[in-house]
Amino acid sequence: MDNIYLRGKLKLYYLTPLYLMGVFFLCSFGLFLYDQKLACILTAITGIAWLVILIILWVSKRRLEQEMISFATQYGTVQRSLLEHFQLPYALMDAGGKLLWLNERFCELTGKARNYRKSVTSIFSEITRESLDRQEADSFEYSVRYNDRAYRVLVSRLYFDLEDRPDAMIRIEAEASQLFSCMVFDETELIRLRRENEEQKLVTGLVYIDNYEETLDAVEDKKRSLLTAVIDRKVNNYFEKADGLVRKLDKDRFFVAFQSRYLKKLEEDRFSLLEDIKHTKAAGDNDVTLSIGIGAGAENYQRLAEYAKTAIGLAMGRGGSQAVVKSGADVSYYGLKGKEVDKSSRVKARVKAQALREMMATKDKVICMGHKISDVDALGAAIGIFCAAREMDKECMIVINTVTTSLRPFVDLFSEEKGYPQELFVDSYEALDEVTSNTLVVVVDTNRPGMVECPELLTKSRNIVVFDHHMQGKDQIKNPLLSYVEPYASSACEMIAEVLQYFSDKIHLAPAEADCIYGGILIDTNNYMTKTGVRTFEAAAYLRRCGADVTRVRKLLRENMDAYKARAEVVRNAEVYRSAFAISLCAPGELESPTIVAAQAANELLNIVGIKASFVLTRFNGKIFISARSIDEIDVQSIMERLGGGGHLNVAGAQLDDDKPGVVKEKIRLTLDDMIAKGEIVL
Repeated sequence: MDNIYLRGKLKLYYLTPLYLMGVFFLCSFGLFLYDQKLACILTAITGIAWLVILIILWVSKRRLEQEMISFATQYGTVQRSLLEHFQLPYALMDAGGKLLWLNERFCELTGKARNYRKSVTSIFSEITRESLDRQEADSFEYSVRYNDRAYRVLVSRLYFDLEDRPDAMIRIEAEASQLFSCMVFDETELIRLRRENEEQKLVTGLVYIDNYEETLDAVEDKKRSLLTAVIDRKVNNYFEKADGLVRKLDKDRFFVAFQSRYLKKLEEDRFSLLEDIKHTKAAGDNDVTLSIGIGAGAENYQRLAEYAKTAIGLAMGRGGSQAVVKSGADVSYYGLKGKEVDKSSRVKARVKAQALREMMATKDKVICMGHKISDVDALGAAIGIFCAAREMDKECMIVINTVTTSLRPFVDLFSEEKGYPQELFVDSYEALDEVTSNTLVVVVDTNRPGMVECPELLTKSRNIVVFDHHMQGKDQIKNPLLSYVEPYASSACEMIAEVLQYFSDKIHLAPAEADCIYGGILIDTNNYMTKTGVRTFEAAAYLRRCGADVTRVRKLLRENMDAYKARAEVVRNAEVYRSAFAISLCAPGELESPTIVAAQAANELLNIVGIKASFVLTRFNGKIFISARSIDEIDVQSIMERLGGGGHLNVAGAQLDDDKPGVVKEKIRLTLDDMIAKGEIVL
């Protein structure tokens, strides 16, 4: 014990009496100047006291050291005993993950002996030396499974320093100067309770009959109550399997509520109620179809109701016969294959026309824009909006940043020499200079904010109107004053032609304006071969009465020789995948509008026997554009949605930020393989 030295406050406390004796010696020496006899007595007394203190300190030091060592030993024993009998599994590892010490609970948990010295990876495969080396924090966690139970392993770094003295008996390398403590928490029951809590959360839904009025009109009076009863019974029976509550809100609307645990089963079932209801024949060829909107994963009931309302809006906006599940920011789509639910009623078009008229009446000016790289459909719809604004004596501007080859003949119809305003067509910069808080911004032929010609306009004005015929996705323009999205429509021009008929009794279209709108319908229907319904021909008839001429439009839609050759080259080089899909690449070359050529080539590929769907890729403006087409068997819209795009059942597309067409081709193949494996595509 001679090598034990006192330090710090303990040393100061221990030697304080000696320091005081030194002070007394100095005082006694000072007395010699006044009284030598008294000074000698005081010095003698101080010396005796100093000697007594030295003896006491010498004797007590030995005992103090013994007490300190005894306490330290007992304290270490207590610590070791605590760790040994610690109710949580605890272990020590070296820097490489090798186990050095295990307490009783750790041995019981893992079934290993106290002298087990292998790597912790042999017990918990998730904890490896590489993962330990990657960790920068002093404390981190792992989620592991062992013997069919779930554990959370808390790992902490333990540092210790050993003074590198010449007389030290051992020496520790720097990399070995740290250990890892490993504490294991059994979370199996906690995870079960959390899962049970999640499964018991409320899920709400709205179920709408898409074509209630049209269906009942075609049914005999005496059979209407029977048809309604059959629909009600099927809806109730379906959700009863999910232990759900069903309440009828209106003649064609239901409210449902059930526990979250059943939602996964309904999704796996892909909401078979849609198929079951569709088999309910009303009269003739009329099918009864439903739209289902489910809200889940909200923090309160109010937000849950908002999710359900948003979901049913998306389902209706995708043409009906769809189920949409909105859980937080995630949106999932489930729907039947087939055309969108056609609606013969024009009530909505009349209502939207009057609403548009009222909005225009209170605004200073109108700015209309379509999607990026505008096509004839977007331009024709914008011209229709211009005609409506002109009827209200409102200034109207159309935003077009790029006038493509296919668009130029139509744009030239509206020059200043032909009586149209010089500022009718503007680019994004000019539009941003013109927009004010009292400007009406009309978006046509798209409902996605990232796809419009000038996204900044959507933030600078809160007066937004949307007219579109594409299916809605989760990325859509927020809070428009008026939204008219009808996926069953063939084109945006068809929708605008209907709106114009109810906008004003005196509205007049010039022949060039009617030609432009008619051209948009012609392009999007591929000469009336795709997505053509009764209302399509009615809109075309209205435009014909306004002066549209088929011959003039055909001349406007003619293309140059380079585009024709490029389209033929795309067809010639097409790759046939799985004997049903044509995939090809359109080289932009000198083409001014390669995306238009790609879309035309995709239509051409469908004329080949055995081809059920076509995909044509083209690189343009630093992106890869995909044009997807099908006739009736393949839902290309769902395929493109997986690649970040969208569209319709038979006409869809996507844009990818990837400059390697080969990579995009492989993504298409993998997507097709996955959907075929899951049964979403049946060849």
